[in-house]
Amino acid sequence: MQNRISISEVFSGKKKEVELAGWVKNTRALGKIKFLILSDISGEIQVTAVEGEVDKKIFEIIDKISRESVVYISGEVKDSKQAPGGKEISPTKIEILNKAEDLLIDVSENSKTELPKRLDYRFLDFHRRKTQAIFKIQNVIENTFREHFYKKGFLEIQPPCIISAASEGGTELFPVQYFEKKAYLAQSPQLYKQMLACSMEKVFTITPVWRAEKHNTTRHINEIRQMDIEVAFKNQFEVMKEEEEVVADIVQTVLEKCKKELEILGIKNLKVPKGIYLSYEEAIKKVGGKLGEDFTPEQEIKLCEMYPGDLVFTHSWPSSLKPFYIMPKDEKEDSKVSEGFDALYLGVEITSGGQRIHLPELLIKRIKMKGLNPKNFESYIDSFRYGAPPHAGWSIGLERITQKICGLDNVKEATMFPRDRDRLTP
Repeated sequence: MQNRISISEVFSGKKKEVELAGWVKNTRALGKIKFLILSDISGEIQVTAVEGEVDKKIFEIIDKISRESVVYISGEVKDSKQAPGGKEISPTKIEILNKAEDLLIDVSENSKTELPKRLDYRFLDFHRRKTQAIFKIQNVIENTFREHFYKKGFLEIQPPCIISAASEGGTELFPVQYFEKKAYLAQSPQLYKQMLACSMEKVFTITPVWRAEKHNTTRHINEIRQMDIEVAFKNQFEVMKEEEEVVADIVQTVLEKCKKELEILGIKNLKVPKGIYLSYEEAIKKVGGKLGEDFTPEQEIKLCEMYPGDLVFTHSWPSSLKPFYIMPKDEKEDSKVSEGFDALYLGVEITSGGQRIHLPELLIKRIKMKGLNPKNFESYIDSFRYGAPPHAGWSIGLERITQKICGLDNVKEATMFPRDRDRLTP
């Protein structure tokens, strides 16, 4: 099959004789004509076999082909007003490379199979155009994020995914046996990206993290991909601006490169967001929340509805609601206000970030105030004793921003192989 071309090349090229390979989405007969819809990652095309014009064996083979079987087809490209896209293939050869057994779920575009069942057979769910569209968009999101910060002179880093102690505190960890020691799956690249920003100034990463929280909602999974940055000599407002710019770049690029995928998903009103900046106190009052408490999911939705399609930053959060490493206002250990922020997009929090503590003694005091043991963070604390500058950063949940851009009801749909409290396979 070295001469095989993609289906999209049939529509864009001028070849008359082609070789194709892909999956059979459907077959049907209409009198002396038999139709086969062939699909590959680039698109679909109709294969039309007319009795008397093609080999009898081809007619017989089409009758035997089950949906989602993998086939090789060679044939002639013909113009056709009736065929989708205006072109079809008149086959000269059809070969079944692997016949599909009876399908375990409905993989049609209008599938009524519930999400849990689709996730049980995720390998089949990936045959659906809608599912493919989600992850094509996610691929553009990741690549745009990476290219955006490469262009700005950031260095991509690879933090460890096995750690010796909690990165943030307050979040349950997944323990692992690391030779003779007890270790944990990383809940964040936080401490490592800070160490690197204090020498390399501008860093980013796309990395998996694990949270052992026993959630069972449409917003949470336990293995997450985070897109993080950390920057020296920046405060919370300066890194919020960095996020506003990259999210606008991501959405603009998705709109430009994923028109077909957005159409498949029925997304019509996606717009390039602008940043809305509100203090925590101002924002919590707008939605009728209580000072000193986090936003509820309903309040997050309500706040975003006030600024449709935009990226809503809530900054200067209470220190009590932010991790130990977030700088208290004016570098005062007892300050009730922090230099921390969240970002909400299309009704859900996609980001937590802020300016970090770069002063070792202040960091020790804040660790103790959070009920944690500074001995568990000695190497982290010590990294700020030898010329650490002020610095700030944030992380965006890849699956969450994918979910919102794609208009999905559940974050698990935006996760290739989701891991939650009940799901460890496939």
